Amino acid sequence: MFETNSRYYRIQEANITVKDSEGDERKIVYKRRRFIPPIEDAGMLVEHTVTQGERLDNITAHYIGDPTQFWRICDANLILEPDELTDEAGHVIKIAPLHL
Repeated sequence: MFETNSRYYRIQEANITVKDSEGDERKIVYKRRRFIPPIEDAGMLVEHTVTQGERLDNITAHYIGDPTQFWRICDANLILEPDELTDEAGHVIKIAPLHL
């Protein structure tokens, strides 16, 4: 369902059976809720100060080597909306190790 590098890949699947308007049963498979993992014991790899016009995918590519892994930086900063990290020049972003 998800690529192996997705934030949802390791999340357990669950299912529910529901009846439609005609009484037929349908099984719905979904991923359980994803919680941002605690980073207190992870240790920071580096802190990055955002410059004007910088993009999170480029920052992620530089530090992690894969721009699609931006969610790891979001998790390390307890941010749900990625744009919050680069909206303001001077903002300091935590870059956590990949084992989170």
